Amino acid sequence: MNWLTKLERKYGRWCIPNLIAILVGGQIVVYAVELFVNRYITYFLTLTRPALFAGEVWRLVTFLFVPFSSGGILSFALGAYFTWFIGSALEAVWGDFRFNLYILAGMLGAVLACLATGWADTYCLSLSLLLAFALLYPEMQVLLFYIIPIKVKYFGIFAAAIWVLSFFGTSWAGRLNYLLSMAGFFLFFGPVLWSNIRAWYRREQWRRRNRR
Repeated sequence: MNWLTKLERKYGRWCIPNLIAILVGGQIVVYAVELFVNRYITYFLTLTRPALFAGEVWRLVTFLFVPFSSGGILSFALGAYFTWFIGSALEAVWGDFRFNLYILAGMLGAVLACLATGWADTYCLSLSLLLAFALLYPEMQVLLFYIIPIKVKYFGIFAAAIWVLSFFGTSWAGRLNYLLSMAGFFLFFGPVLWSNIRAWYRREQWRRRNRR
């Protein structure tokens, strides 16, 4: 029995069902308000250290509802649908409690990143959902632009490459932010990935020693 199973047995009833629908629905509402009512609404919702220290504690939660996409309506709609799609798939395979825990870990990581570096957003949290989905459903095909069939694992590889390039292309504070904001992914998949890397390394070492 791993630690996730133990936590679920003890605290499984303390979770929010259909959490991804709530998060995506909140982002749709914020986007609509920004588009039609008040274009500055996100400035009151984003997660920044000065705002937290000024007593604006609601930002600890409301930053989750700030849309990451800065494009037009079509770009936002596609992003929101894809986030809902992969989030719903993860909820289905993990159950509500584990999905809640995954989001909570990413959320707490983002808060720590904000306290350490001054800011945080939902970029890495959204990215961690895609990476988790790619690891669980690598051979699933989706239609890119509703036309081109492509396997999910390639989305995951592309997303991981973008994260690595962004990580090494930013400051040390930015790197710390990136690492802490991926807390949910590292918590759930870190041990497995590390074990796979070690196994691959041992195989490569064996092959090198046994070459003729």
